[in-house]
Amino acid sequence: MNTDELESALFRAEIRVLGIQTKLHRWARDDPHRRFGDLYNLVADPAFLLVAWDRVRGNKGARTAGVDGRTAVSVITETGVEEFLDGLRASLKDRSFQPQPVRERMIPKANGKLRRLGIATIRDRVVQASLKLVLEPIFEAEFLPCSYGFRPMRRVHDAVAEVRYLSSRSYEWIVEGDIKACFDEISHAALTDRVRRRVGDKRVLALVKAFLKAGILSEDRVLRENNAGTPQGSILSPLLSNVALSVLDEHIARGPGGPASSQVERAKRRRNGLPNYRLVRFADDWCLMVSGTRADAEVLREEITEVLSTGMGLHLSQEKTLITHVDDGLDFLGWHIQRHRKRGTDRSYVYTYPSRKALRAVMAKVKTWCRAMDTSQPLDTLLIRLNQMLRGWCGFFQPGVSSATFGYLAHYAREQVIRWLRRKHRRITWKDLYRRFCDRGGWPTGEERELFNPQKVVTTRYQYRGAAIPNPWVMR
Repeated sequence: MNTDELESALFRAEIRVLGIQTKLHRWARDDPHRRFGDLYNLVADPAFLLVAWDRVRGNKGARTAGVDGRTAVSVITETGVEEFLDGLRASLKDRSFQPQPVRERMIPKANGKLRRLGIATIRDRVVQASLKLVLEPIFEAEFLPCSYGFRPMRRVHDAVAEVRYLSSRSYEWIVEGDIKACFDEISHAALTDRVRRRVGDKRVLALVKAFLKAGILSEDRVLRENNAGTPQGSILSPLLSNVALSVLDEHIARGPGGPASSQVERAKRRRNGLPNYRLVRFADDWCLMVSGTRADAEVLREEITEVLSTGMGLHLSQEKTLITHVDDGLDFLGWHIQRHRKRGTDRSYVYTYPSRKALRAVMAKVKTWCRAMDTSQPLDTLLIRLNQMLRGWCGFFQPGVSSATFGYLAHYAREQVIRWLRRKHRRITWKDLYRRFCDRGGWPTGEERELFNPQKVVTTRYQYRGAAIPNPWVMR
């Protein structure tokens, strides 16, 4: 199959997949108790496998091999996409497909600890992607609006805007939740029970269980069993983690002071000294917004601890699960959210800033890249790398009160580039350095490009979307 034929087949496959997903989502939405049968044939459908292959091939991880040593490039050059997908479909149809162990890789975290990633084989990734295409529209119909992480059409900014919106409206006490090793400790039995509520096809359930139970090949080449958790890094893991943690969403939604209560009911509870509360969750990071007292927040924290423990076998990190007042500020998803008096007025507002941790992280990257870049390279090579990172970081934090932070980052990036130029040209005078490598304002400039200036980025206000966030499946 040549490139033009593959693109044409992919276009037709995407239309077919979108149409089926729309039907699945509509059926799941219209009947909350419906259990779907005969989904396995969709997982093995040529259109679903082709779209799944395209998404796997487009990921950065496509260049990383699993335990079989194969990558997306090796499939294209050695086997061919058509033959690869035909063989995969045949193994699914005759039920001979079995997931292989994931290759473990330990990634350092900012706090010095290690995060465990599981790298599946290219075959397993394609099947997982196809399985996600089938299951996602079904479970999206029952996921609640308080969940934002790893869901289509939702992003970090929506979760942060929700925290800001609620904290501006009497939800002033915040329980900052941190689940200890969430992806590693989810109970397989509890998770499959929740999947079974919507999926009646035993073949799909067996496939989900097989991926959960797939062994782990550690970095020291020791194969061990996996009896709990969903390995981070797998395509299916974000969806399954949302299915698992929806037990928390549903518990809060059913509560007497939760989002289902009317405005009259909430007002009555406050008059009686009872708290109201709302949940904002992004994957395993969540904030419980409490309209009440600190004592109310402490009681709700213990209640959530019990729900997660009995429902999914998860535990809160006692040292990281904090109770904070919005006046003291909190860090959430890279942002610092705090209420304080507006300068020149006697009124207070809730503001969102880039957190200090996020600023330190980007500054560390700038410093590391400037030190790692060989001084034999031209200045433009360094600027290309820095500009891409700085532009993305500023774009993420643009919808906030970020001007002062951008100015500080601009000064720091300029100083690091100047230091790199001093190492590259050790005998040059400061006057010649500025004349040759900077513009009239002293800003580093190469032959074809200049250093991206964060200080010139104009900040905006993110448009709060509330619960009116659309899904990608057109409802007809």
